[in-house]
Amino acid sequence: MTNKLVWFRQDLRVDDNTALSKACENPDDHIYALFIATPGQWQLHDMAPRREHFIRAHVNALRSKLEKINIQLLYFETPFFTEIPTLIAKLITEHKFSAIYANHEYGWNEKKRDQHLEKILAAGDCHFHRYHDQSMQAPGLLTQTGKPYTVFTPFKKRWLENWRISRPTLLAAPAKRKVAPTITSSLLPATNTTEKSPQWPIGETAAQRRLTEFCQQQIDLYKKQRDFPDIDGTSGLSPWLAAGVLSPRQCLATALDANQGMLTSGQEGIDCWISELIWRDFYIHILDCFPQVSRNKAFKPATENIQWRNNSSDFEAWCNGNTGFPIIDAAMRQLTSTGWMHNRLRMITAMFLSKQLLIDWRWGERFFMQHLIDGHLAANNGGWQWAASTGTDAVPYFRIFNPVTQSQRFDAEGHFIRRYVPELANIQGKDIHLPPPLIRASQAAQYPAPIIDLKLAREDALSAYGKLRDS
Repeated sequence: MTNKLVWFRQDLRVDDNTALSKACENPDDHIYALFIATPGQWQLHDMAPRREHFIRAHVNALRSKLEKINIQLLYFETPFFTEIPTLIAKLITEHKFSAIYANHEYGWNEKKRDQHLEKILAAGDCHFHRYHDQSMQAPGLLTQTGKPYTVFTPFKKRWLENWRISRPTLLAAPAKRKVAPTITSSLLPATNTTEKSPQWPIGETAAQRRLTEFCQQQIDLYKKQRDFPDIDGTSGLSPWLAAGVLSPRQCLATALDANQGMLTSGQEGIDCWISELIWRDFYIHILDCFPQVSRNKAFKPATENIQWRNNSSDFEAWCNGNTGFPIIDAAMRQLTSTGWMHNRLRMITAMFLSKQLLIDWRWGERFFMQHLIDGHLAANNGGWQWAASTGTDAVPYFRIFNPVTQSQRFDAEGHFIRRYVPELANIQGKDIHLPPPLIRASQAAQYPAPIIDLKLAREDALSAYGKLRDS
């Protein structure tokens, strides 16, 4: 009988958790769980306050669920990652843990933290076991020439081939264990129940219920409805996925059940959603194989030479939803008021900032992380670099979304705009997409004039990006 420790990070669940399942294989071992909050590091990583609250609330929910199977959750708080190896080493010495189990994290700082801990543990008798659990397939799929994939379509093809050969099964929650001696740790801080949103209820059960409802009631229409922000056409599961309350394998398994077991060539809505799950895997793969993307660098080195305009007034207008372009402003106000933004709008606002305003995409990437309840490094970075044409599989630099035509196409009646830009609530017809000057001035709050001329902005963007091609 030995003491083993399961270190929870971005995997705040009991069901389908590889590290937890592996640790519990011997029914006679004493299993303890560990969570270490690092508020200083979270701030350095631009974690949104909403996301921090969401995580802390789920740590409390995780504790309750683990208690039901007689696993004690040890909670500690330290400012930064750098203090964690010493903290864990002390735990090991005091309580004679024989092994630590954890699921991999792929950011640069997270890898350095784990490597440091690994070196400390190598000098003793405690083994550090880590498993790939954030994605449906482990990062590191290679081309025939032995290189990581950098384009989604061939990555997806290889991903599908691998899945058909070795389809992993979902891992059940561990059975109830014998009661182990109690270990003293810090008390978990109480979460403020007034901050809990009905949109994002806390707990694995709530997340799994949302997943089931989506796959039973909405997924068939996903492809047709997902681009329209006024329609509840997306899964809305991203906050739970980002925190690891749901696993992507659980999402895929539920979708496959709805698709009669077919991974492709089934219902178009389900096929489309499965493809989006594979996109998520792709960005995790990029984060793991190309560490520069988590170190504030562009995937394409040449794009570091783009001459950004970086106008601070324009950036402030973008952040506050006062650009004078209704769809941009509605999207940014949705983000700052709710902590979430519709995916089509993420693309439109990101391209507007990086190309029409010629502001460094990293400014926007950081702002999103500071506000998103579903902030996920791989997905957020991948999306921003895609929009800015600095990343892997990015749109061509000359592809620039026009926010007015995007608004006309995806919010034709202006319902979404009116919801988040109330000063335009009484505008009817096509004027909602780009109100004429007299209409802007007549509004009670006096909606601002556009901060740029779209035609001139496009020419400037083509010039700035074109210089890289010609150099």
